[in-house]
Formats: sequence, C-alpha cells, structure tokens
Amino acid sequence: MSLRLRLTLSYLGFFAVALLVLHGGLYIAVRQALLGGIDNELRLGVQLLQQGFTNSNATVLATLNGDRLALLMRQPPVQDFEPTNLFAQVYQSDGVRVASSPNLALPLDLDADVLRRALAGETLIVTVVRDGYPLRELVAPLRLDQRIVGVLHVARSLRATERASTLLLYAFGAGGVLVLLAAARGGAWITSEALRPIDEIAATARSIVRAEDLSRRVPVPAAQDELQRLSVTVNELLERLQLLFDGQRRFVADVSHELRTPLAAMRGNLDILARGAARDPGLLAESIGDMRREVARLIRMTNDLLLLARREAGIELRREPVELESLLLEVHRELLPLAVGVELRIGDEDQIAVVGDRDRLKQALLNLSVNALQHTPAGGSVTLSLAREQNCAALIVSDTGTGIAATELPRIFDRFYRADQSRSRDRGGAGLGLAIVRWIADAHGGAVRVASTPGVGTTFTLLIPCAPPAP
Repeated sequence: MSLRLRLTLSYLGFFAVALLVLHGGLYIAVRQALLGGIDNELRLGVQLLQQGFTNSNATVLATLNGDRLALLMRQPPVQDFEPTNLFAQVYQSDGVRVASSPNLALPLDLDADVLRRALAGETLIVTVVRDGYPLRELVAPLRLDQRIVGVLHVARSLRATERASTLLLYAFGAGGVLVLLAAARGGAWITSEALRPIDEIAATARSIVRAEDLSRRVPVPAAQDELQRLSVTVNELLERLQLLFDGQRRFVADVSHELRTPLAAMRGNLDILARGAARDPGLLAESIGDMRREVARLIRMTNDLLLLARREAGIELRREPVELESLLLEVHRELLPLAVGVELRIGDEDQIAVVGDRDRLKQALLNLSVNALQHTPAGGSVTLSLAREQNCAALIVSDTGTGIAATELPRIFDRFYRADQSRSRDRGGAGLGLAIVRWIADAHGGAVRVASTPGVGTTFTLLIPCAPPAP
C-alpha cells in the first residue's frame, strides 16, 4: 500500500469517526428536544386538568343517599382536550376510570404498578407502545385540598416524532456518505499535492542512479516548510557524495598511476635479467639495486596509504608526553646522511613538551625535512627549529630551495598532488607526505601552515598544543 493511499485512508477514517460522533450527538440532541417539547405539553395538560378540577370543586356539593349525606366532586374538564393532540383520562383512588377525553377512541389501560405509584404521590413520564403505536404518557396524582383523590393520565402519540427522527437519520446517513465521498476526493488531492515534492525527489534520485550523474540536484520548493528543508538536505547529501566519488575516482587513478611506474621499472629489470644479465655481475647488481629501490618505494607508498586509511577510519593516536627537543635532535641525526651537498642545521631550540603520539610527530617532522632536502639544490641549507607560539609548540622546517608558487599553495596538502611533477617523481615521491603531515596536525588538535617565495625558499610550521604544566 502506497504512502499516499495510507494517508488518504487515515484522513478519511478520522473524518468518518468525527462525522459519526457529530451526527450521533445532533440526533440525540434533536430527539431529546422533541421529547422535551412533548413532556412540556403533557405537564401543561396535567396542570390544566388539576386547575380545572380545583376550581370546579371550590363549592362543595352534597346529596342525600337515604339517611346519609354524600359529597359530590365534579370531574376535571377532560372535554377541553378534544381539539388537541393530547389524550386525557381520570381515575378514582380505587383505580376505576371515571372520565376520558372525547378524542380518545379506545380507553388506555393504566398499569397497576404505575397507578399505585401515582396514588402514592409520584409523577411518572414513560414511553409505551400500545397496539403498535408509541405513546408518551404522564401519570400524576389528582389532589384536592392537599389530598390525593385520584390519578390524572395524559398521553400523546409519538408517531410524528418517530417519523421526524427517521427522516433525520436518513438525512444524516445520505449527507454523511456525500461528505465522506467529497472528503475522500479532497484528501486524495491534498495528499497528492503534499507528496508531489517527494515524488520529484524520488524521480531525481532514480535518474541520478540510472545516469550515474551526481551533478544533478533536487528542485527546492519555494515554501518554507519541511519539504524545502528535506530538498536542501538531499542536495547537500548529493553534493557531499559527488565530492566523495570524485575524490575516490581521483584516488584510484592516482594510485594506479603511482603503482604503474615502479612496477614498470621492476618489469624492465626482470626482462634484462631474463635476457642474460644474471650472468653479468655488474648488470645483475644494478638490476637488483633498482628493484630494491622500487620495492622500497612501494612499501613506503603502502605504509602512507594505510596511515591515511587510519585517518578515514577515525582511529585515535596514542596520548603520551613527548619532549620535542629530543625529537628534533633525533630527526636531525637521522637525516644527516641524506643531506648531500645541503647544510642541515639546528636553529632556535626551546624545551617544550606536548601530549601526543611520538611516532606520528616524528613522521610529520621527517616528511617536512625530507621534502625540504629534496627541493633544496646543492649549496643551500635546511634549518630545523623549535619555538613557542602562545600555548603551542612550533616545529619549523625552513629551506633555501626552489619555493612554491602562490597558486599551488592551497593544494599541496592534497593526496598525490605534486607542485613540481618532474622533480618529485625523480626523487621517488608520491605526493602523500604533506597529506600525512596535515592529518597528524589535525589529530593532535594543531595545524600546519606554509610560507613560500619562489626562488627564495619555503618555511613549514607544525603547531602542536603544549602539554599542561605538571601539578
């Protein structure tokens, strides 16, 4: 079942329940109002009978029955009910009916229990069915001088009321069906209009999947509502995916390109060995040396890629106190054999401690220093310094090399990017060193900055937050 159909049915069900409650309440209210009007008529009829009976018996009449004097009471004026819709009867205290209104064709028998309760002073309003016709009856005691001398019985037919109630039910039923049909049509239209942006988003997503074109975007509705926020979020997601896929494609292409060079060199050396170089000690040593260098290059590249993969996986580094002064001296000592024709020296040197991963910090400093040595011609110099900048330790590597153009500086920390393609390739670089430096700086909560002037030199500064003082 589609979302549009579920929403329409839910709306229609809620509307049907609300309509049923409304119609039920209206029906009960109208019926109670009709019965209330009839009850008022019955009460008025009883009051007229009681008042007429009281007025007519204001003067006492008597007659001689043998040697006894008997009092005579005039009956209530039931003949006045002939032109009305009310039926009236009068009962004596012994239960004998003594008067009936002229419009009553057949007498209405009164239940013995109702008669007894009325003679006890209780007024009753009941609904009964006599010969298939519903009647509303009021039974009340007949009083004279605070004495109960009989019972008044006033009734009215409910046939007109029942017909009106039936017509009201039919009207509510027919009207309810029409209203529900209109509500279903309107609900389907409203749901369709409300979900149209979602359909557009789904259609755009399907077209992107089929065409593999992440440059397309979802139309953003003009209304400031949830669907607009959803469209904006989907477009941001598509932009992020496009960047990731583009980066992934570039990464695969760069890795393939970088692997092809050492593999081609190794294959060439193997061909040389296959053609008989193994019998020539000089060619054999040269070929084996070339292959070792290419294997070492592949190992370095693999290690760098694994390190960057750790960054993508969010693996945290070790946290331990690191004395940067001893780290700087250690890097200087290890790089001295590589500084052929280049002066590698120690500049300003403070005693600063940080909390971090010593191996990764050393790797970052080595990468910066090796890059400086590779890009500094013979006769130049590379200086390693350690200084304090506010609450950070600054590892500074400056050289008097070729420098980097201003247009290249924003991209030098990207993976596989080389500002000087020919020089870095000849020296065996893969364009991963500075990307690793930036990751190490970010992982330590620091930063790396660069300043360069072509033909003058370059200065890299690795900033690492200082360790808090010991208590």
